[in-house]
Amino acid sequence: MESKQVQKAGDNAQQLQANNMIVNIGADEKRVREICQEMTLQLKNKYTEEALKVAESRVLEFEDKLITKMNEIDGALEIFTDPSFQLLLRKAQKTAASTERPADYDLLSELLVHRFQNGTDRNTRAGITRAVEIVDEISDEALLGLTVFHAVICIEPVTEVIQEGLDILNDLFGKLIYATLPNGNKWLDHLDILSTIRINNFVRLPNIEDIYSERFAGYIDIGIKKNSQEHYKAIELLNSEKLPLDILIEHELNTDYIRLNILNKKNIDSLKLIHQVNYNSSIVSLTDAEKNVIISIYDLYKQDTDIRQENINKFMEEWNKRANLKILREWWNNINISIELTSVGKVLAHANAQRCDKRLPPLNY
Repeated sequence: MESKQVQKAGDNAQQLQANNMIVNIGADEKRVREICQEMTLQLKNKYTEEALKVAESRVLEFEDKLITKMNEIDGALEIFTDPSFQLLLRKAQKTAASTERPADYDLLSELLVHRFQNGTDRNTRAGITRAVEIVDEISDEALLGLTVFHAVICIEPVTEVIQEGLDILNDLFGKLIYATLPNGNKWLDHLDILSTIRINNFVRLPNIEDIYSERFAGYIDIGIKKNSQEHYKAIELLNSEKLPLDILIEHELNTDYIRLNILNKKNIDSLKLIHQVNYNSSIVSLTDAEKNVIISIYDLYKQDTDIRQENINKFMEEWNKRANLKILREWWNNINISIELTSVGKVLAHANAQRCDKRLPPLNY
């Protein structure tokens, strides 16, 4: 039995070096805590006795969170022996010592984890270093707004089913909108001062409906009329490459049409096939011929501005049924200037997003 299914596709190893039987295994947790204590000793000459006790307590809370997270990642503890990471650790300890917000210790630990995962690029490292330095300076409302803004721009669900995609987004923003979202421009000026955003007063942000109708074009595009010549042609094209017919689904926003079960036409290159023979399966990339079939089916889609706008309206009706997404839309559409996140803003926002939702993957540059 052989079958194909279409699926979207979205390591740190410890090295043993053998040379006269010398094994390099890096630092263990005991040594890492010693390193942290050695770095903390450098704080003693910077505070009075009373302030030092508070500082040491805060730093210890930060270090516990950091080591716990690093322990869960293969090979991560070894980075504590790297001189550049130790310098960053010292900056993080100083920031932890000067902040009274418990959430900042978690945020700092996320930033250092991010340094381990993405620290080979110098631009990324520079952004992380600056982000560590300003954790204790950024206001609560500014951090919240920065995080939610970043999530709109950079995070999306991978499901091709409309209701599931909206539910995933609603759950995500339910975690990220952990307080009342900021209004006015004060929080934006604050972020600009900290070099986390760039402001353009002469351009407005696109509305939520414009952003997501473009990003989720697979949900919005009209598709192919049921039982039309184009419908039969699409089936013929799928059969020509033995692609599964269930990649064509009923359009949730207009049941007179069918659509490809794909989030966006731009995702075609990332599609994968589950190739199954009896009880064994493997995941392989689509061939050029199979990709061309998918593109050819897209070419059969009906083009009608009015019908597509009806789909957008129905999509936003579904959007507004979800409380968190409705709040997000109203807030976003009232931002009256255009802003762009800097590398510092991106790493800081994503680290805070990961603090709120542990399921989020590392920032993808």
